[in-house]
Amino acid sequence: MTDDASERGSVVRLRVEPDEAGVRLDRWLKRRFPGLGQGRIQKWLRIGQVRIDGGRVKAGARLEAGQEVRIPPVSAASLLPDVRPETSRPPRPVRPDEAEDLRRRVLHRDAEVIVIDKPAGLAVQGGTGTDRHLDGMLDALTFDARERPRLVHRLDRDTSGILVLARSAAAASKLTAAFRDKTARKIYWALVVGVPGAREGRIGLALAKRSGQYGERVVADEAGKTAITRYRVIDQVSKRCAWLALEPLTGRTHQLRAHCMAMGTPIVGDGKYGGRASFLKGLDSARMLHLHARAIRIPHPAGGILEVQAQLPDSLRQTWTYLGFDLTIENDLFAGRK
Repeated sequence: MTDDASERGSVVRLRVEPDEAGVRLDRWLKRRFPGLGQGRIQKWLRIGQVRIDGGRVKAGARLEAGQEVRIPPVSAASLLPDVRPETSRPPRPVRPDEAEDLRRRVLHRDAEVIVIDKPAGLAVQGGTGTDRHLDGMLDALTFDARERPRLVHRLDRDTSGILVLARSAAAASKLTAAFRDKTARKIYWALVVGVPGAREGRIGLALAKRSGQYGERVVADEAGKTAITRYRVIDQVSKRCAWLALEPLTGRTHQLRAHCMAMGTPIVGDGKYGGRASFLKGLDSARMLHLHARAIRIPHPAGGILEVQAQLPDSLRQTWTYLGFDLTIENDLFAGRK
């Protein structure tokens, strides 16, 4: 394919994902387009055909989560078996009631940061067959800013709770660095089947993606990426189930789900990892993933520390109440943990 031929197609626009933040632009292009030669990348950059958020850039530019990279038309079939577009289908228009619901979910808002309480069932970014996702709804959270907010990290579709958004490129850079440098601390609440052998501990199992009967999953593998999670039992119902506080010290895909399964205590409702063992008999909501991003403590882009908490959604609160858990006993979420 010649450069002239490539210009007859459609411009490609891709969103930088949170786990790609900090990568050099030329290396990012090679990852997304394994068949793309360095010579063509350099030519595109030289004549301004590759742009980030509309601006010309150099090969060594470091990417930030949420940025949009524009490249000239390419033959996707021949060049990118690993392309990860923001979505394979354009997001559908946001209905007024959806926009209003999203605005009601704002837990914190200032000039630099928005923190929302993401509902379970809402994908953060698009994928095959997904035309409703948070990234396609962010115009509803622009408020008084000139830019739409940007994603700086992710939650699984079925996980509820804290999600941080940056309101500018500068804020996105600082927030992304906090996640990358592990100065951001996150606490999750989970209901698991069974009870861990120790009341608190540290899980240090490397994780790798593998394909199998349930599709692609993350499993413990010494050859995988380092993954570390702290856990603590807050309360339990005999040996039947336990309420855990989980603090991931690394940010691997499905880390908490895989680590809980590795302990022999799958998260309630997590059929992908726990199969039938993840469902509690007699619990009507047992097929719902019982994992909630409860709190975050993160350096604020303007200075100081931002700490925000998200209450359990009604669906999970009903489970906690049914099991007799006292939601008032876990107030100082970060106490005693560094």
